[in-house]
Amino acid sequence: MLTIKDKEFWFIVGSQQLYGEEALLEVKAQAQTITDALNKSGALPYPIILKDLAINADQITNVMKEVNYRDEVAGVITWMHTFSPAKMWIRGTKLLQKPLLHLATQFNESIPWDTIDMDFMNLNQSAHGDREYGFINARLNKQNKIVVGYWGKSEVQRQIAEWMDVAAAYNESFNIKVARFGDNMRNVAVTDGDKIEAQIQFGWTVDYFAIGDLVQYVNAVKEEEIDALFAEYKDCYEFDYGNYSKEAWEASVRVQVSYEIAIKRFLDDGGYNAFTSNFEDLYGMKQLPGLAVQRLMGQGYGFAGEGDWKTAALDRLLKVMSHNQSTGFMEDYTYELAEGKEAILQSHMLEVDPTLASSKPKITVFPLDIGDREDPARLVFDGKAGDGIVVSMADFGTHFKLLINEVTAFEPTTSAPNLPVARVLWQVKPNFQDGVKAWIENGGGHHTVVSLNLTTDQIVSYAKLVGLDYIIIK
Repeated sequence: MLTIKDKEFWFIVGSQQLYGEEALLEVKAQAQTITDALNKSGALPYPIILKDLAINADQITNVMKEVNYRDEVAGVITWMHTFSPAKMWIRGTKLLQKPLLHLATQFNESIPWDTIDMDFMNLNQSAHGDREYGFINARLNKQNKIVVGYWGKSEVQRQIAEWMDVAAAYNESFNIKVARFGDNMRNVAVTDGDKIEAQIQFGWTVDYFAIGDLVQYVNAVKEEEIDALFAEYKDCYEFDYGNYSKEAWEASVRVQVSYEIAIKRFLDDGGYNAFTSNFEDLYGMKQLPGLAVQRLMGQGYGFAGEGDWKTAALDRLLKVMSHNQSTGFMEDYTYELAEGKEAILQSHMLEVDPTLASSKPKITVFPLDIGDREDPARLVFDGKAGDGIVVSMADFGTHFKLLINEVTAFEPTTSAPNLPVARVLWQVKPNFQDGVKAWIENGGGHHTVVSLNLTTDQIVSYAKLVGLDYIIIK
């Protein structure tokens, strides 16, 4: 996957000096035990670093300031081991600019009824401390995540892990840079939007480049580079020559190979991790990039067609959040309306993300009826089955709005011998009629990002962090 910098999360444990030094030493020891166990569990995607106990306002304020300027720290996990008076958390929490998770847990899973005394009660006051700490976060409108349960349980660890992925994506959102090769598709409304507001609210940088800027990179690709990458394709994909001669087929594929090398080089030189193309802007190019785009999406670059920079950035964001697993750009095409089989066929002209492939893709070459260019190569495959989410972002002039629809993808059982593109099929929730109607009523676009690896809760957590209006259809 297109890598992001290593991230870690700081574990800050709340207590106070009221109970004496001996009690604080026990609190620190138990916090270290939890830290070590979570890191060794294999359930978390990023490491946890235990910090000094939070026992006064100055200490809390200083550690939160440090979190803000340390780029490797993606967020903070807090645990109220004992009663931690929340007034001392106010300044630090207000200053915190990174995601916050309140872990409502305690060191012991069960109450030791045979031995419990007031010393135990005073030391183990998480239920007490959670209410005090939760109140101040609510009053500060912190939009923090709350995970409740025994820290050793797999379900609790799963929720922490999912939040970590959201937090990492939130931090990466401020590093998303979209290169637009050409402008938006002419006369299409939903793909456009306010790029300045997107940078203010989400941290996304969106830059325009003429096709000629990319063509220069394409023309600079060397034949030996094309030979080397073409050889890699033989191990990754099936070759389907169709009605083309081997020479004509390979010539078409080699064009896409040169595009992959050129686009990747252009993006990397400029620090871009997402991009758009547009079949209406192809001057100087032999083909619409198809196979090249699919290959780059498979490597973790965000993408959307027709100049749709919002969806390209959203694609990159969700790829970070999902570790680039079963997540990619998609477009609604046509309905299946047979009773009891209602579904939506998802595809695109060429650019369907191979992270969604259910089996080894094949490279094919077919004419493309739009764009007035040579026959382009593309990867063809059927999509995976699984429960997931489909997400779309639209600019409503006064605000951005995110639509989230829960879906169930399924592998098609009927072949489509004349369909020269990859296909993904899914059923929408709560049912076809209500799901489609709600999507349309709320202004959901035809370009989306689908993920079979993320949950509605994760998308909502991100939306709250950036103050993004959202609608859930499920």
